[in-house]
Amino acid sequence: MPSTPSIAPSPPASLPTTLGELRASGWVSRPVKDEIRGNAIDLIRKGEALFPTVLGYENTVLPQLENALIAGHDAIFLGERGQAKTRLIRSLTELLDEWMPIVAGSEINDDPFRPVSRHARQLVVAEGDGTPITWVHRSDRYGEKLATPDTSIADLIGEVDPIRVAEGRYLSYELVLHYGLVPRTNRGIFAINELPDLAERIQVGLLNVLEERDVQIRGFKVRLPLDIMLFASANPEDYTNRGRIITPLKDRFGAQIRTHYPRDVDVEMAIVEQESTIGSGHGVTVQMPRFMTELISTITQLARQNSHINQRSGVSVRMSVANYETLVANATRRALRHKESTVAPRVSDLDAILSSTQGKVEFDTLDDGRESEILEQLIRGAVLTVFKRIIPAETHRAVVEAFDNGVVASVGEDISSADYAQLLNAIGALAAPVRAALDGSDDRESPAMVASAVELVLEGLHLSKRLNKESSGAKASYRARG
Repeated sequence: MPSTPSIAPSPPASLPTTLGELRASGWVSRPVKDEIRGNAIDLIRKGEALFPTVLGYENTVLPQLENALIAGHDAIFLGERGQAKTRLIRSLTELLDEWMPIVAGSEINDDPFRPVSRHARQLVVAEGDGTPITWVHRSDRYGEKLATPDTSIADLIGEVDPIRVAEGRYLSYELVLHYGLVPRTNRGIFAINELPDLAERIQVGLLNVLEERDVQIRGFKVRLPLDIMLFASANPEDYTNRGRIITPLKDRFGAQIRTHYPRDVDVEMAIVEQESTIGSGHGVTVQMPRFMTELISTITQLARQNSHINQRSGVSVRMSVANYETLVANATRRALRHKESTVAPRVSDLDAILSSTQGKVEFDTLDDGRESEILEQLIRGAVLTVFKRIIPAETHRAVVEAFDNGVVASVGEDISSADYAQLLNAIGALAAPVRAALDGSDDRESPAMVASAVELVLEGLHLSKRLNKESSGAKASYRARG
């Protein structure tokens, strides 16, 4: 999942402020690829994770990326939406040195020892060791552009600044240029998301800067030996479609890394718990049963295997996160209405996730209005899967026999946790499967958690064709099959 880079802090006062002080400090300039390689090797040698917040790629994507970094290769990530491609790229800034010196006033992060722009060269010649130095934090050494068909050369490379021309400067004078994103990311990391959407002429301009080291604007050239590590992301289908990316630019990438969705429910659950943002306060404590998190993750996993859902578009982990947050929100709303201070999401709350799911998937069905039916099938399939996994089969029979004796159980949004506790007392056979559902939970004695487990058991028995269910609005009743 993508994360926005944080605001850069102020540099320490102890850092050199002039070129002379920088020389005396012993600071050594190194290309950005060497910088990233060195810092990555140091972390690997210490046994530390390079990307601690990226889960599920430990044995697949990350070894390939580490190889690319050590080799000094530019890389492109191929994968469907929601596979942490942008997060991986943004995380690379942590492998840069925390602070980097530049010539004061430079628009393109000029190295004080090897200035590139005319402004920096003139300043170093004029001031010598007195040339003022400023320091750039690693979070400011990252540039990113989402490629769209209307992206222009001016956006990426630069354009003649009409104000500077109006001040009397010649068009062929380097200082009339207003630099674009790529030159301004000099000595840093530049990323292009959805690279195939970039027009071919823009790809050519980008290649000139990265490979030929010159900028061509309005018919004149400016030599810019930029030091940039390039990363890109693309949908696999678009990337392999011949003609979408010019061959020389494709050849620029030394590594092509295929990302993927979480390959098991446990990883999906860990990502959901890491990425979800749940509002606290309001006088309501939300207790989340582990099996409900597993339900949410299983729904997404089943969606990735469903023939009625477009798998080329993909089913993002964001769907799991959004559904988790919606589930918690619905449970909170229910608690506020019942004036309960503690609540746990239940199976009956799963109807609420239809709204957060429909916008996250693309359906491959010709029948209008089948979307809700398909999603309901996914929910039922997930409930049955989790029920079979965590509720021992030997506990089913006693519960079914209790219903055969005439017991009827009602569930729904209007039923309080206390009502479920009474139901548990009335049907002693429910105790064993409820304990199994809450096994390992710190809050297994909580009435809210017990209520959630009771619903899982009843719905699981219904989907196993052991109980009948009658629904009416937000309420449902379970009774013996007859």
